[in-house]
Amino acid sequence: MNHHSRDVHAFESHATDADLEDLRARLAAARLPEAETIHGAAPGPGRWDQGVPLADLADVVNYWRTEYDWRSFERRLDRIGQFRTVIDGLEIHFLHRRSSRPDATPLILTHGWPGSIAEFTQVIAELAEPEAADAPAFHVVAPSLPGFGYSDKPSTTGWGIEKIAATWVQLMDRLGYTEFLAHGGDWGGVITTILGGRFPEHVLGIHTTVAQPPPGLPMDGLSTQERAWVTESRDFWGLHAAYAKQQATGPQTIGYSLVDSPVGLLAWILDKFAEWTDTADSPFETIPRDRVLDDVTLYWLTRTGASSARIYSESHDSLDPALRVDVPSAITIYPRDIERWPRVWAQERFRQIVRWRTPDTGGHFPSLEVPEYFVDDLREGLAAVLEVHR
Repeated sequence: MNHHSRDVHAFESHATDADLEDLRARLAAARLPEAETIHGAAPGPGRWDQGVPLADLADVVNYWRTEYDWRSFERRLDRIGQFRTVIDGLEIHFLHRRSSRPDATPLILTHGWPGSIAEFTQVIAELAEPEAADAPAFHVVAPSLPGFGYSDKPSTTGWGIEKIAATWVQLMDRLGYTEFLAHGGDWGGVITTILGGRFPEHVLGIHTTVAQPPPGLPMDGLSTQERAWVTESRDFWGLHAAYAKQQATGPQTIGYSLVDSPVGLLAWILDKFAEWTDTADSPFETIPRDRVLDDVTLYWLTRTGASSARIYSESHDSLDPALRVDVPSAITIYPRDIERWPRVWAQERFRQIVRWRTPDTGGHFPSLEVPEYFVDDLREGLAAVLEVHR
């Protein structure tokens, strides 16, 4: 550890009983709209076409109010290890699990929206302490993005993806990690791309589930599947990204609802879990309700509905078209993710792809949907990255 480590202090998350009682009271008093005008038994195609079905939401609201155990999630965070440190005037919260293995490599995991550090709590221990002696081990750091979770909320503009990436380098240096690996998906994948492109002297290599190519590449020579990927990715941003446009243009406006109504917050987030997971109908086919509610409750208790949405107004569609990543990169494209781009396009930005995988199952939240595959894939991808340095 270097001298900066003294600036890092331990943190414990503990919601007040009053806040938890207030949540339950708001859930009990919720005013729900009438049912959607699309009818059909679950599962059924198109059942979610008007958003979260009333019956599904009412069921989750009741479970959230009567059975969900937030204290269990708090204990899980504390077992991993929680810390905070001030960088550029903002207190950054992060999970930090050091491996007992002397050959472990530092690794930073970055979440996106509507995710959080809750995406990683079930996999951090396996990454730090693998059962197999020949599996790579990692000192795992999982920060909360500014405006998310227990990180401070920026009070000024300027906290976009470029600044966040630079902040992560400072954070890792403060922990004594001058060289490290990086992984991310969603916004975390974009930030990971910037880490690899802007800071090659610190970043040994990256693993990402989103590999955005530079704009303007030709469709000539693409396979039928690759053309379908491009079409579907473009259709997503053209037809299914109203949430992003709202949060990019009016985060304060939607923020009032997200901070004031737990049911509104739940519906806003659950809609994305349903649409972006590799399921026929409900996201709960693959992700337990408790895991989704860990994420939603974290947003609720930290009152971050508005502050987290501002990452869109700061950074939406702002990845530098000229940015190139020369460090070794492992890329995994899950079949139900919201963006899937051809490898030949990705190679125009990621110049040293050492491993490319397109698994048969999984969506936007692989650490929650297919956690065992996610851990194995991340290990293998980062092992391929590290092999370049041997």
